[in-house]
Amino acid sequence: MSLVSTPEVRELLRKAAGLDSPEGNDRLKKILHRVITDTCRSIEELDITATEFWTAVSYLTRLGQANEGGLLVAGLGIEHFYDLVLDEKERQANLSGGTPRTIEGPLWVDGAPLVENDARLDQDPEEGVVLLMEGQVRDLTGNPIPGAIVDVWHANSKGGYSFFDPSQSAWNLRRRIRTDKEGRYRFRSIMPSGYGCPPNGPTQELLNEIGRHGHRPAHIHFFVEASGYRKLTTQINIPGDKYLRDDFAFATRDELIVKVARHSDPKEIAELGLNAPFSTIVFDFTMVPENSALPDTSVAREHARSA
Repeated sequence: MSLVSTPEVRELLRKAAGLDSPEGNDRLKKILHRVITDTCRSIEELDITATEFWTAVSYLTRLGQANEGGLLVAGLGIEHFYDLVLDEKERQANLSGGTPRTIEGPLWVDGAPLVENDARLDQDPEEGVVLLMEGQVRDLTGNPIPGAIVDVWHANSKGGYSFFDPSQSAWNLRRRIRTDKEGRYRFRSIMPSGYGCPPNGPTQELLNEIGRHGHRPAHIHFFVEASGYRKLTTQINIPGDKYLRDDFAFATRDELIVKVARHSDPKEIAELGLNAPFSTIVFDFTMVPENSALPDTSVAREHARSA
């Protein structure tokens, strides 16, 4: 008989989680009881020493101090697992056909400037390849969704994000775009680069200990929202990246690997007022209708603040 299963320890865990009290949040108590029970069971079954345990507590403290909790959640596959949970719940509800979701990641910032259907994202001088991206937001039957909000954010050519990279101006490579009457959006930006976890941070420290890298392939993030539809959290991947199929955050999905057209015709370049080759991407988003019986896809979580 395991120690966790003894009456003494079972009573200890019940009291620790507040289950013997009529006060408090019943949902939280139920979850906490499971977490501490599983923790104690792991200590017993894996023979986790007190030193190992307190090393983990110290690590979690440093993780919070470094503000890398969201990074580690993605790196351990938990954020992707939530996507799989939602996929399965929608499948069981016969709700399918929308653009695949994938992780949000930890680098969104609320309040990006809102523009009408055509945006310029790159506001800082940079030696990057110009990217022109456009598409349409539609429903499951192919009808356009006017007035949808396409919230886009991505890294620069060095893998840095504004508000996290002090060399960038506020809102660089971040905009919210309202679709026109045909559900269309477009923006001009620069091709993003992949990036890695901070090399001396606690997330990479743990990854080193388990023999994993902390790199993400080049990608562009999106929230897509429209009244009457489930919020879509997704990102597209740029083909050709070394880590396309080996994303440390497990976010790559085949349907989200886009085709990139490279343009080097001098006439096309001149027509856009450019002096170098550029790239284009066409990508349409398909929204699924809201369903009150399913978990909300608008997630309440802590985010970085713009000020």
